[in-house]
Amino acid sequence: MSATIDRDGVAARVSAFPRRAADRPDLKHAAVAVCVICHDGVPALLITRRAARMRNHAGQWALPGGRLDAGETPAQGALRELEEEVGLTLPPDAVLGLLDDYVTRSGYVMTPVVCWAGEVGELTPQESEVARIHRVPVADLDVEPLLVRIPESEQPVIRLPLLGGFVHAPTAAVVYQFCQVACRGLDTRVDHLEQPVFAWR
Repeated sequence: MSATIDRDGVAARVSAFPRRAADRPDLKHAAVAVCVICHDGVPALLITRRAARMRNHAGQWALPGGRLDAGETPAQGALRELEEEVGLTLPPDAVLGLLDDYVTRSGYVMTPVVCWAGEVGELTPQESEVARIHRVPVADLDVEPLLVRIPESEQPVIRLPLLGGFVHAPTAAVVYQFCQVACRGLDTRVDHLEQPVFAWR
């Protein structure tokens, strides 16, 4: 059973987490927003379905995020992407901390930025990138993942159930670590968890 999800508890657990950064200057740097909202009083994460016409990772589940601009910190980039992709503007003090960097098969170091938005109103997807915005209760995501072996890798692919299907790494790895760290206070690592082959490009 996970701990109660409130801003103070999440902030305390994330700040106490011994985060690991990936020292990979050869890769591009991106940030994603692990954004907690309160939907009808229930803590939820904002998860998007990427637009079908996007050049990369079309139609996949994702957290709001993208490549950092020059001179931008992960926190600044995550807040900018939240505003651009879903129309949610948050102040800098909405950021509670960072989770472990995740190195993607497509050549990015992804930094997850934990944010607390609380109650929010209507959100507007950026049509060129986001097909739909989902508010998924944290309790629905705080479950044991499915680990699947594939011939292309020695590491297991992580899957989390989501709306009748599955979300895969990197999003699944980040969400799983958030639940382990922010909800349960566990120092669970996910950098070894693999992406499905279709996400390697």
